[in-house]
Amino acid sequence: MAALLRTLRLDPSDTLIFPVAAEPGEWAVPGGFQFWDDAPESLNGKRQQAFRSGFLGLSSFGWSTLVEVAEITPEARAEVLEALAAHIQAEHGAPDRDAARAAAAEELGFAESLCDQPPGTVFALHRSHDEGGEVREAFRTLHRRETPHHDFGALPVFAISQVEEESPPDSPDLTALIKARP
Repeated sequence: MAALLRTLRLDPSDTLIFPVAAEPGEWAVPGGFQFWDDAPESLNGKRQQAFRSGFLGLSSFGWSTLVEVAEITPEARAEVLEALAAHIQAEHGAPDRDAARAAAAEELGFAESLCDQPPGTVFALHRSHDEGGEVREAFRTLHRRETPHHDFGALPVFAISQVEEESPPDSPDLTALIKARP
């Protein structure tokens, strides 16, 4: 069985930050080709966010911040290839179906090359332009923990620091705090 990337949504943020958000569970590719004709200085707003961190979902052609490695059947892969080829021909001007299919096969091949991780491995993407204007892509992987983590004070992203100051009141007056807001 082959593997490919599949979109993953942990919260609704993709629906807010991208022009179109991919639905959870869509097959996906990095999708950098969607920005071939964009000058770096022309990217802004939601399109810029899609450029910076989006994987392209292959059903909606929307964007997803996270994808995971998942097994794909040969039949599903063939369907994905045809959908991507049709998109490349319609939206990016491939001269014919064979050229579009070749471009789609190259993009799928690149996505599959990332899938040498176990199923369930999560990927995030950072895309940028280098000093010469070339597009650079960097991928990060997140692996599922075998055992649940119970000591959240030991996680590197959550650090508890000791601060010496007066302790806050046991029961803050929320009404007074709301009235005091500018």
